[in-house]
Amino acid sequence: MEDNSNLYKLDGKVPLMQAIPFGLQHVLAMFVANITPIIILANVVGIAPTVSAALIQNCMIIAGIGTLVQLYPIWRIGSRLPIVMGISFTFLSVSLTIGTSQGMGVLMGAVIIGGLLEGLLGLFAKYWIKLIPHIVAATVVTAIGFSLLPIGANSFAGGQGAADFGAANNWLVGTFTLLVCLGFQIFGKGFLRSLSVLIGLIAGYILAMCMGMVDFSGLSNAGVVSLPQILPFKPEFDLGATLSIIAIFLVSATETIGDTSALCSSALKRTTHKIEMGASVACDGFVSSIAGIFGCTPITSFSQNVGLAAMSGVINRFTIATGAGIMILGGIFPVVGHLLTTIPQSVLGGCTIMMFGSIMYAGFRMMANCGFSDRNMIIAALSLSIGLGFTQATGMFSIFPKIIQTVFAENCVAVVFLLAVLLNLILPKDHKENPKKING
Repeated sequence: MEDNSNLYKLDGKVPLMQAIPFGLQHVLAMFVANITPIIILANVVGIAPTVSAALIQNCMIIAGIGTLVQLYPIWRIGSRLPIVMGISFTFLSVSLTIGTSQGMGVLMGAVIIGGLLEGLLGLFAKYWIKLIPHIVAATVVTAIGFSLLPIGANSFAGGQGAADFGAANNWLVGTFTLLVCLGFQIFGKGFLRSLSVLIGLIAGYILAMCMGMVDFSGLSNAGVVSLPQILPFKPEFDLGATLSIIAIFLVSATETIGDTSALCSSALKRTTHKIEMGASVACDGFVSSIAGIFGCTPITSFSQNVGLAAMSGVINRFTIATGAGIMILGGIFPVVGHLLTTIPQSVLGGCTIMMFGSIMYAGFRMMANCGFSDRNMIIAALSLSIGLGFTQATGMFSIFPKIIQTVFAENCVAVVFLLAVLLNLILPKDHKENPKKING
């Protein structure tokens, strides 16, 4: 019997043909989320269809490059962890504002400058990383899990804004996909158990195809080979736009720190090293600058892939790198990307809904390992209740300046992070307290 144990080791040797399906599983988990921000941006700003198609290809290439840098660092840029990178939704709102009012050139200039600053922030992490102890990281990870639940639910129902949102066919396909994933996760052994998400996705895709929910019309327009287009927009620099983007980069850094902590806790079963956090943020920033050169908005770590690593247990760097290779090939060979876009949202929702829950579980376990002191309870409870509650109340931040609304109004992770850091600094440390800890 073939030995699959190296799949569950960071640096184990895995044959290419064995690694490909696991790498593909990671690509499918994040593919639609990776290209959706640029599709929305192109439609709103009014970018020509030919340029929009080129940007979608560039998004896949940038996601692949970012993932490879995380896996195989360049100097101190990259964490050497199985983190999958992709185009961030966090920047979409401010990108739409800048792109429509000042043009794509100003947006790309701001992305390039902001990415460089975040990269430098990562390189000098040792000077500020102490502001993020384990209880703060655990609280942010939990918030990330909660923030992803509506995304999974919307996909399950057919995709937000879809004409058939919540229709019976989406419920059927989503439920069937989820049950297949769950069945292989519970009853599958070894190789099959680790591929439960991919198997569920394939099964759901076949059912959706039989129900006429898969549209192949776009494949006929896909070319064979298309090289990436560099500098589709000439960068321009505006101070106000740049400051707005920099503010969102700080939020993106918190998400990357949370994902790095969640990955180490849930998949690697250990705490995160400080150098890994800084290296993750450095990759996030510097590769985002490269994204600006390719006409794309910034990248960040993808929480859904952290959930997949936790659920499958597959953490092998080479295996994840095959997924990065598939993304890059998808950018060079448009037919690959077009084929992946035919996957119905309800299929993706059925695959991801439990993965997102596993991120919350990782956050709960991290909290348990921090101990159940009153101080930790206040940090976690108050940060989560305000961060999750206030961002769900429409208009809650309407009295604040636009920049505050852009950063915090709909981003619970940013609010939770800020509150958790402030509470950790303000609340007195009770050295007499000896909280009970649970080993996870």
